[in-house]
Amino acid sequence: MQSRDQLKTYKGAAGGWGALKSCAQVLWRTTNPVTGAYTVSKSNQPDGFDCPGCAWGDPEHGSSFEFCENGVKAVAWEATDKRVTPAFFAKHSVRDLLRFSDMELESAGRLTQPMRYNPVSGHYEAVSWAKAFEDIGKHLKALDSPDEALFYTSGRTSNEAAYLYQLFGRVFGTNNFPDCSNMCHEASGVALGASIGIGKGTVRLEDFEKAEAIFVFGQNPGTNHPRMLTSLREAHERGARIVAVNPLKERGLERFSDPKNKLEMLTGGSRPIATSYFTPKLGGDMAMLRGMAKAIFAWDAERILQNGTIDRAFIAEHTNGFEDYEAAVEQTTWSHIEEQSGLTKQQIEDAALIYVQSSATIFTWAMGITQHAHSVVTIRELANLLLLRGNIGKEGAGACPVRGHSNVQGDRTVGINEQPPSWFLDNLEKLYPFKAPRSHGLNTVQAIEAMRDGTAKVFIGMGGNFARATPDTAVVEKALRNCALTVNIATKLNRGHLITGKASYILPCLGRTEFDEQASGRQLVSVEDSMSMVHGSAGINPPASEHLLSEPAIVAGIAKATVGSELVDWDSLIANYDDIRVLIEKTVPGFAGYNERVRVPRGFYLGNSAAQRKWKTHSGRAEFCAAALPAQTVYQRTLASKEPTFTLQTIRSHDQYNTTVYAMNDRYRGVKGLRHVVFMCEADMERLGLVKGDLVDMRTVSEDGQERVARRFVIAPFEIPVGCVASYYPETNVLVPLYARGEGSYTPTSKSIPVTITRSEPAQTA
Repeated sequence: MQSRDQLKTYKGAAGGWGALKSCAQVLWRTTNPVTGAYTVSKSNQPDGFDCPGCAWGDPEHGSSFEFCENGVKAVAWEATDKRVTPAFFAKHSVRDLLRFSDMELESAGRLTQPMRYNPVSGHYEAVSWAKAFEDIGKHLKALDSPDEALFYTSGRTSNEAAYLYQLFGRVFGTNNFPDCSNMCHEASGVALGASIGIGKGTVRLEDFEKAEAIFVFGQNPGTNHPRMLTSLREAHERGARIVAVNPLKERGLERFSDPKNKLEMLTGGSRPIATSYFTPKLGGDMAMLRGMAKAIFAWDAERILQNGTIDRAFIAEHTNGFEDYEAAVEQTTWSHIEEQSGLTKQQIEDAALIYVQSSATIFTWAMGITQHAHSVVTIRELANLLLLRGNIGKEGAGACPVRGHSNVQGDRTVGINEQPPSWFLDNLEKLYPFKAPRSHGLNTVQAIEAMRDGTAKVFIGMGGNFARATPDTAVVEKALRNCALTVNIATKLNRGHLITGKASYILPCLGRTEFDEQASGRQLVSVEDSMSMVHGSAGINPPASEHLLSEPAIVAGIAKATVGSELVDWDSLIANYDDIRVLIEKTVPGFAGYNERVRVPRGFYLGNSAAQRKWKTHSGRAEFCAAALPAQTVYQRTLASKEPTFTLQTIRSHDQYNTTVYAMNDRYRGVKGLRHVVFMCEADMERLGLVKGDLVDMRTVSEDGQERVARRFVIAPFEIPVGCVASYYPETNVLVPLYARGEGSYTPTSKSIPVTITRSEPAQTA
């Protein structure tokens, strides 16, 4: 079969010549290679722009040529020479465009003019900015309640645009700010807020230079945060222990060849990343952590280690609930731990020994931890283990949830929050004479339910690809089509723009790589990375079209048409973004001197209360959590099923960032030219009588009686635990039910979906 030829084991290291070749190919495909290379060279530089890709921190921001393969792809993708003009929409109806793949839609190029959907012709047609703003304003003012509107934000949005967006929405009268963070790291924010009083990571990039051990839970930095590999490799080379905890054996966690290391490139060499690699069953991380704690308590009682295992002085001075946690650990049996984690007691003790032998340890994690039903208590267990040895608030140690998109953390900081704290709303009311809405708004899952049920009627999306990023694709598309109005602010065309409400607009905006000229001159925007560093970003390229507006200008245009300018002088704020930053400074603690500090290379550190051992919890102390392990994980329930059932996790390919698909390849997993792939261990393949290249259908074991099926996926053998499978999103979002959400977070449980797998029926011939 042809599909078998598209599946070949990749023998190289992460990075290296493969990364450089991929960078060259994407520059050649998307833009003029010379201008594209120049644009890339200005990524993450003091006189350039912040990479629109991941939120990993920059060492001495701009001190060297900082890039990664996926950063090059993101920059080239935005800086493409290709254009989507009104003539393109005249040629292709929405029905025609729905037949395009995700990659084909975005590959068409940059949007150039505002477009309005004509339901009679079935085409998008050019419209003036003034008319678009007027019509959107009319729809919003016609709502029976401001809470019938939804203001969605993607993580690419700058601090300045996000602040204006939330200000407009709250002046309008709602806290409905569903955000991409609801679907990824919401569990991290909820759990860390309860444990240490702040929903952010506590480490800085410098801590990776001082850590003695770094545990990497549930993430694949080789694809999702490639620059992180440099930090991990440097830590490994100076003797730190790197512990990978991931159900999939990922090449980026095994070994890495630095494209900037001349000797390594010439010799074809590489260096290892992980010193230890553990592969728990899907959903088994909390059990592994509980087992590590159980081993540590036992060693402490027996005084096995000379230097001790538990930092009782730190616990006595800074924490609450330790005795209840100790009792919960004691009551958890090793049989429960081993069965749920899929690891042996010896393996867990090996991990625990690495932890207690380190005097400074970082725990870092991503969506492999956050997208389970019990993710909040799992992350609280991560915090428990850090607190047990005083690994919060000291050099080289702490919690590091690695955010995805470049400013998803910053958007939350400046007010994109459906549950804003009272102090934030109080500060807004001090700036402007209005009553900010106090009732909680809708998160992403609740927003979908509201559109589906008709209680939300207007959807405005600031970036992103809502229809493809969210779970339960059929439900989401029906919900969007149920709206009176859908508006998408974007740089490129995607499927979300084709799932229209009764009225629909596409509003094209400037990209991160383009300069932004306003009345006072060229503007600077700012973003916050995963380490709470805020730095400036200024584009260098001319706009892709003379008709483009910046995101802040688009927000201001809609705001003026909806709430007027009597309360907020929107035009003045757009004339000079320094004025927006003054408002942020007056609203959010930590931004004093914003306009001066953001212009310093690498920007400034916002600070972190927990890193200073100041605990903003109800008790004023860091809180241990005594939650029991789940009675059963999804994986354990699938084992008990009468028919062969598997636990599915959705993942990205290497040629993908969020919903953007750059190419149909996944180099490190040995896939070329395919996306409908399901990764399965050879033991499960043998059990089902399958071989590499066979076609299968996956069906969700649904609790609501609805059929959810993904058809004709190619079987690819991979090193993954028995009973666990993996497949790419957004193609498998059809299998993720809207009801499958995290307890306490509403995050979709995309890493633990029960599915059956059956051989596909032969394709029908004409």
